Amino acid sequence: MLKGNLIFGQSGGPTSVINCSAAGVFIEALENSDRIEKVYGAHHGILGVLNEDFFDMGQEDKEELLLLKQTPASILGSCRYKLADPDDDDTDYQRILEVFKKYNIRFFFYNGGNDSMDTCNKISKFLQEKDYECRVIGVPKTVDNDLFGTDFCPGFPSAARYIATTVMEVYCDSVVYPAGQITLIEIMGRNAGWLTAASVIAADKGYGPDLIYLPEIEFDLDQFTADVKRIFEEKGKVLVCFSEGVQTKDGKFIPELAGEVKIDAFGHKQMGGAAAILKEHIENNINTKVRGIELSLMQRCAAHLASGVDVERTFEAGREAVRAALNDETDVMIGFERVSNDPLKIELTHFPLAKVANTEQKVPREWINEAGNFVNDEFIDYCLPLIQGEPQRIKEDSLPRFAKLKFVQAGEK
Repeated sequence: MLKGNLIFGQSGGPTSVINCSAAGVFIEALENSDRIEKVYGAHHGILGVLNEDFFDMGQEDKEELLLLKQTPASILGSCRYKLADPDDDDTDYQRILEVFKKYNIRFFFYNGGNDSMDTCNKISKFLQEKDYECRVIGVPKTVDNDLFGTDFCPGFPSAARYIATTVMEVYCDSVVYPAGQITLIEIMGRNAGWLTAASVIAADKGYGPDLIYLPEIEFDLDQFTADVKRIFEEKGKVLVCFSEGVQTKDGKFIPELAGEVKIDAFGHKQMGGAAAILKEHIENNINTKVRGIELSLMQRCAAHLASGVDVERTFEAGREAVRAALNDETDVMIGFERVSNDPLKIELTHFPLAKVANTEQKVPREWINEAGNFVNDEFIDYCLPLIQGEPQRIKEDSLPRFAKLKFVQAGEK
């Protein structure tokens, strides 16, 4: 049986439940001290490994680790660092191997989305080529809900609940005056529209958008304008929800219509700002008050609206990752399989990393209406069960009590 130390890192954009995974990994690992001697948390993801910057999680109080279940964002810090192809440049991989040998790391867990699963896969392959025995497990995370091989991604149900709730509240506010008004809500989602589609739940309750635009459908600015004009003439009020990643027929994001956009380390164009551009466009075409709202970070860090299903299944996924490694599994991502919808029953799965890495799962075309400007009931049937449940929350002075960790550096007493 493989014995040694464990290291866990978080990568990419945070979510309101990403620390539930961390809590699951840490607690399960610390309960298996016969095989896992030290449990480390990498500071800022893979950068923490490369820089030998990680924390001794065995020095933390269990009560504080459990409070991670209600603490949003990446408690260990995150990064968007892209490892090169090892065939082109193996410098980082050699450094990772050096650190793993120095600290006897035999269990490596990485918590993130598509790019993070690709990082896991590359590291695992390199370690195997160097005959270094290490169990590598991917722990899923992304509000975008676009990971292949799992029914949903941890973080998505809670963000979907926040979006549905917020859109309902914005709707109520947007219709109070007799004068006309058009409200445009920009929602996260680069290439997949799962989060924006969640606004249809608000519509299903009678307090939602008139129009919904996802990246899965080519965005036509003229048709968009015509859609908004038509509903405005009918109702005098229009509420539109759209993904930040909608693209024109020539592949341009909305912010690119106003100029160049920045590129991140993974070659992705940085999102955000589409609401302001569309607001100006509509103001130039329709004589009425227009509001542009960008939900931005709030949709992914709103732990106060976290889904109970999301919290508990994400925590269990972290624990299952450790169990899988101790069962000598490697090169897999922990995922979810929906067995039944009513009542909701979800089982944990182990999906090959090679099949997950850099593969995006998009909203099925049949879940979008023919005109491409709304979402069908099939999405509601999929999403509504996931946003259910009230997780237990501990508060102080009526405010959430977040985890307070000591962050003891590895090697310190």
